[in-house]
Amino acid sequence: MHEEHSLSEKYMKFLLARSMRTQADLVDQLFNSCEKRLARILLLLAEFGEPGKPEPFIPRITQETLAAMVGTTRSRVSFFMNRFRKLGLIEYSGRIRVHKSLINVILYDHFTELESCFNDGVSEDSVQEPLLMR
Repeated sequence: MHEEHSLSEKYMKFLLARSMRTQADLVDQLFNSCEKRLARILLLLAEFGEPGKPEPFIPRITQETLAAMVGTTRSRVSFFMNRFRKLGLIEYSGRIRVHKSLINVILYDHFTELESCFNDGVSEDSVQEPLLMR
């Protein structure tokens, strides 16, 4: 490593990038909903935000694998994937095609405005106060 400075430099860049990704994953897990984490994973798999042209189709992946990556159940992933598809954020027929508009779910909480179309304004991740009878 001491003699191969170019290899050493590439290795250090790799370690730094991996460390930054691990920190971003931890912050994502602590502060974001399952829905946002799934959107982020789909965007990362589609390589949005990377230099060059993004690949709109992600590699074949099961909902179980996505659930493990997000930290939730397969049924929740299925629910959010169907929601994303209904809103035109993704296309899903064998392979998943990610549209750039999916980034709005992460950046602007834009999705919460559209949520009332599906749940009468109640988020699946939200906790509601019980109604008190008087």
